[in-house]
Amino acid sequence: MASVKLNHIYKVYPNGVKAVNDFSMDIADKEFIVFVGPSGCGKSTTLRMIAGLEEITAGELRIGDMVVNDMEPKDRDIAMVFQNYALYPHMTVYENMAFGLKLRKMPKDQIDARVKEAARILGITEYLDRKPKAMSGGQRQRVALGRAIVREPKVFLLDEPLSNLDAKLRTAMRSEISKLHHKLQTTFIYVTHDQVEAMTMGTRIVVMKDGFVQQIDSPRNLYRFPGNKFVAGFIGTPQMNFFDGKLLKHGDKVAVTLDNTDVKLDAPASYFNKANSAYLDGSKPVVIGLRAEHISVDPKQYPFKAKCRVSHTEELGTDCQVYADFNIASEETVAESPTRVIVKAPAGSYYNVDEIIEVSLDLAHIHVFDAETENTIAPRIPQEVACDCTVANDTLSLLGNEIALPEAIKVQNGKYVVTIPTTAINLKGKIEAEVVEEEDVNGQRLVHLKVGDAILFAIADAEAKVGKKAKIGIDLKQIRLEKDGEVVVNPLAYDNALTGKLAKRKIVVEKEVKGKMKKVNDLAFSLEIAGASFECSRALALRLVNGGGQDVFNKDLEFRFTPYQVAIGEEGIAATVEKVVNYGAESFAVCKLGEKTVNVSVPDGFAETEVKLSLNADELAIIEVTRSIRLA
Repeated sequence: MASVKLNHIYKVYPNGVKAVNDFSMDIADKEFIVFVGPSGCGKSTTLRMIAGLEEITAGELRIGDMVVNDMEPKDRDIAMVFQNYALYPHMTVYENMAFGLKLRKMPKDQIDARVKEAARILGITEYLDRKPKAMSGGQRQRVALGRAIVREPKVFLLDEPLSNLDAKLRTAMRSEISKLHHKLQTTFIYVTHDQVEAMTMGTRIVVMKDGFVQQIDSPRNLYRFPGNKFVAGFIGTPQMNFFDGKLLKHGDKVAVTLDNTDVKLDAPASYFNKANSAYLDGSKPVVIGLRAEHISVDPKQYPFKAKCRVSHTEELGTDCQVYADFNIASEETVAESPTRVIVKAPAGSYYNVDEIIEVSLDLAHIHVFDAETENTIAPRIPQEVACDCTVANDTLSLLGNEIALPEAIKVQNGKYVVTIPTTAINLKGKIEAEVVEEEDVNGQRLVHLKVGDAILFAIADAEAKVGKKAKIGIDLKQIRLEKDGEVVVNPLAYDNALTGKLAKRKIVVEKEVKGKMKKVNDLAFSLEIAGASFECSRALALRLVNGGGQDVFNKDLEFRFTPYQVAIGEEGIAATVEKVVNYGAESFAVCKLGEKTVNVSVPDGFAETEVKLSLNADELAIIEVTRSIRLA
């Protein structure tokens, strides 16, 4: 039994194609993880890298506590089940299942016990003397599973094992594999392109597209809270309805308008509490999503109504899918129309072609995505909240509270819009708020805080109880102030970046050789950054070489770090202090290195003008510039 950790894993082919791009994930012991996505998304490549059948370009892969990047597949203690069964046709079922154990020279009595126990679990005891050609596809797949089970591996890897089976058998085998996972209590990693398999089997699902991880979450959360339009459309049958549109907040309502239709609905503003307010002014194009089950042919089912023209219906036995168009005058076919809508109706529903019907919509389940990036505008943990405020005499008046502005934020008196990131809000301040809601978001406790007429969000501990008062604070170095649409105060930049190279040099060290201490030649490594040299451990250097290749010493590298990961010392990178910005509880030196700026956390009263910046190589994020891949 073991956990699996993928830390910034890449697969880049010699022609420059990135099959897997910056894949990071912690898989707990005994989890059933499913990789899902369209063909060519990188899911099988990721599985093969875990198995050791595909070389990892960059990143670190751990199984249990061991880094296994350079470990042979046979030594990783994993077992893989393939799409094509890969059974030996001249061997019996017993011999196929026992073959791997015989190669490991396991005692015959142990082999016999393991094979018979696996056969019992899979219900194929009576087929042990048969050969694969005398068995059905489902039975052969059970044999392939049995061959993996007898290994008693730490991790099971299954690469589309059911794709060769017919629909009925796939359904049966889904249940068998889920029961098998429950019996074995082992880590399963399963690859499929079938979203139904993913939804019914996985404890968590990884949705992939074009080599990038789109979202990792439980089946329920992926369905209810898709992070982008791709996930929303890929998960769920039929696909979610999508419409181009706009949102306009007026009072306690938000007008939802669908482009090229007469549909305009006033929804409660509370439905959009988590939405980025920049999308609620009626000018920014969005994509509005609503699932078929949240639209009813009964106009009395939900309070929001619209008319559509029926194209055709599909009777599915348990329900009926009605295909229609919100653009009643459209001459396009439903398949081509951007205003097409699919409605789930009761079984037996019948409508004439071109019939105009009234439907009702459950806007409480609306999804809205940015028209360009296709990311949701209302993530489960909102990134930020914008509020109106005023500044007078270095005092910020916000939501009925007055906050003294630090020296770092000096602006003219007047009206502003302040944008407050969720990460800037804590429960250790003086601003009075009421906890109105709480929710668990993948182990993080998100609380909804009512301050005046606004709802703010914070990641909090169990002390904040719904219905109780809380005292919140705002980290002012993270806020943004705008006046008349122009940014006048930006948050403190957290992302410092400098370029440099990995270097090596020959050294002589003393080592014990055959019981005697001898001087031997060795290599030492360093990071050369902006004219300064920083010691680099052998482990880090090897990781950079493994990811960047032997010519990594000639490549430009970018080193990223926060203001808290750089210190002012006696040696290091020479820099000039341009200014010191004071945020009350914290101060930061803005240091210039030519055209580059680095922000450094400094103690109160810091007044130096020329400094040396010290870095710890093990704390840096290191990017290979040419291929834009993270090496460490």
